[in-house]
Amino acid sequence: MKPLIPIVISLGVTLASLPLCAATPVHPLLPSAPRAVTVSESQTPPVIRAGLLQSTLIVLPVEEKVANVFAGDTVDWVFDGGHVASRFISVKPKTANGSTDIHIVSDHGNEYTLQLREISNDDDPHYDSKVLVEPGDKAGRDRLTQLPVFVPAAELDKAKLDAAQAQAAQAATLKAEQSKEETYRSQYPGSLHFDYVWDEKKGKELGLQQIWHDDRFTYLRGQFQETPALYEVKDKKPSLINFDFNDGLYTVPKEVDAGYLTIGKQKVEFHRTSEGR
Repeated sequence: MKPLIPIVISLGVTLASLPLCAATPVHPLLPSAPRAVTVSESQTPPVIRAGLLQSTLIVLPVEEKVANVFAGDTVDWVFDGGHVASRFISVKPKTANGSTDIHIVSDHGNEYTLQLREISNDDDPHYDSKVLVEPGDKAGRDRLTQLPVFVPAAELDKAKLDAAQAQAAQAATLKAEQSKEETYRSQYPGSLHFDYVWDEKKGKELGLQQIWHDDRFTYLRGQFQETPALYEVKDKKPSLINFDFNDGLYTVPKEVDAGYLTIGKQKVEFHRTSEGR
């Protein structure tokens, strides 16, 4: 028997495809119905009947994918694992009466050894068109319920590509956000308007230092012994307004044209100048 030769380091690559050269079969070859074979480490590898120049499809359990394949004869046999990692391997003999071993390692760590034999000169013209491989040992069946231990190269390459693309997209998004933030910061000072007036004497007694607004908020800054209530005045009618207060800064989520701060008997009215409105 020839020593086993690795024919796939990682599936996802079409295997040997040398020119076919074969003698004419003694009789027409006929495909058999799909059959299942059980592979056990303690038993002789099952024989797969292959037809000259005919493809036999070897199928692993639905839970598994092919991770690696080794074969004894890669000259007189064609092995094809496809371009995407899957549970399928196609084998095709190029010469009559040949035989070889094929050893399949799955992504779950199961190992399946099969004996391939070309049968064009047999009395029985039927060859295996599809062979469903099943693990015969309990340990092998248990592995089917577990997570894969190997990642086929095609999936690994795809995962690396997806990760690289995601990283590039994240970097592009971050760069765009940083650029937007830098633009906003550079333009923000120009959006600030200090166009309010108030009685500065009363404001100093209360602790008010400055009032301004941008295109979205109104701000009042001061050093207050207690936090004054803030009112907005519209149509000469005052109303309490919502605001955030932190470390002496009022942040009102809108533009306020007129209002006042009050605490006890102290009151400071403010309003925007007519030029600023």
